[in-house]
Amino acid sequence: MPEAKPRTVLVVDDDPDILSIVSFVLEEEGYRVVTAGDGREGLQAVEDGMPDLILLDMKMPIVNGWEFAREFHARYDSKVPIVVLTAAEDAKRRAQEIGAVGWIGKPFDLDELVSTVSRYLSIGTLDAT
Repeated sequence: MPEAKPRTVLVVDDDPDILSIVSFVLEEEGYRVVTAGDGREGLQAVEDGMPDLILLDMKMPIVNGWEFAREFHARYDSKVPIVVLTAAEDAKRRAQEIGAVGWIGKPFDLDELVSTVSRYLSIGTLDAT
């Protein structure tokens, strides 16, 4: 029986340290991680291959999180869950503004990151059946 293909998480954030830490932690958990430094790179990454989950920063140069989400939803009829990564105090509102399924506040606990990713990937699996 072939091994299951690892689930892909797209991380879109302009902070290279966040990209590095999140990638390391999620790869250690067995996920395939694709990173993008802004929303434009994120949209290009989606064109290259639809992820199973998107972790999205909101305040970025070039194409911000709001613009990314608007373009993503306009281009793709996809149920890929988006989780907002933000340092804003109103993280829940930011997530609601773009139709995200959830949010993770910065700075975040690495265990919280892993459990949130796992939870939303499980939900996505249930929806796909």
